[in-house]
Amino acid sequence: MNTAIANTVLSATGARTIRSATAIQTLWSGYGEIVRLELEGSTYPSVILKHIKLPKAGSHPRGWNTGRSHNRKIRSYQVEAHWYQDYAHQCDSDCPVPGCLAVNATEDETVLLLTDLDAAGFDLRKKMVAIEDIRACLDWLSSFHATFLNSSADGLWECGSYWHLDTRPDELAALEDASLREAASFIDQKLRQCRYQTLVHGDAKLANFCFTGDTPKPGVAAVDFQYVGPGCGMKDVAYFVGSCLREDECSALERPLLDYYFSRLGQHLTEKQPGLDTKELEAEWRGLYDVAWADFHRFLKGWSPGHWKINSYSEQLTRRVIERLQP
Repeated sequence: MNTAIANTVLSATGARTIRSATAIQTLWSGYGEIVRLELEGSTYPSVILKHIKLPKAGSHPRGWNTGRSHNRKIRSYQVEAHWYQDYAHQCDSDCPVPGCLAVNATEDETVLLLTDLDAAGFDLRKKMVAIEDIRACLDWLSSFHATFLNSSADGLWECGSYWHLDTRPDELAALEDASLREAASFIDQKLRQCRYQTLVHGDAKLANFCFTGDTPKPGVAAVDFQYVGPGCGMKDVAYFVGSCLREDECSALERPLLDYYFSRLGQHLTEKQPGLDTKELEAEWRGLYDVAWADFHRFLKGWSPGHWKINSYSEQLTRRVIERLQP
């Protein structure tokens, strides 16, 4: 760790010294790392340092090593810095996120200093989930979406999610499914033109949720806000469900999980957006669940045609959407 970063940490936390530094993970395509710092003499026993050091050329694990890909990553880290500086403080105890202690950004380097969710009790990461875990994540998403309904998005993506059509022309060109390729713009327009817009997390997969050990109802916090921006809340919900369930489970649990999400969304909206017609919002968003699913499916089939998430359930929803939307 260089002296400038160390000084930022000590100044932001009031610590006397940094006792240790433990790498948690490297960032996608070698764009930096995330480190846990143990401190002495601070009210924060530990903090998280996300250090983004932009290379001149990345090494993409799936071969999408283009100037467009590089620029998208640069923008994503700028967005995340804005998110933590200007928006994260609006998240309450129903949708907890790391607190922002410091942001330093230069042309090719960004340092984010965040509170440590492990120290706050969110110290579990799960690869397999029970229904209670899924509901906890849907509860977090419903609170997040209620909090940022009709929010401004200054400094964020113009359209939330890492797969939205405007930023993925290479993957669209590689898509061999002709009918889906032709319908892509209709799917995108349907989502972007919906009346009720919120901020979507944009990468709400299971790996980006941190759990407490509480039973029977675990607590959940979320990380990784590189792709946050306006959108229909169903983009997060569909993407999350697809990240942690098999195709037979996605089909069998579709209705009960949506029912649960909307029941919690209604409660959060009543508290955070009084006077809103929650039934009208629910009717619009329910009708866009399969559209949101098809939107991600379009990206995935162009990006990685052999991906495990490409299955008969996804194909079924997508065919239904294509038949409904195309003129």
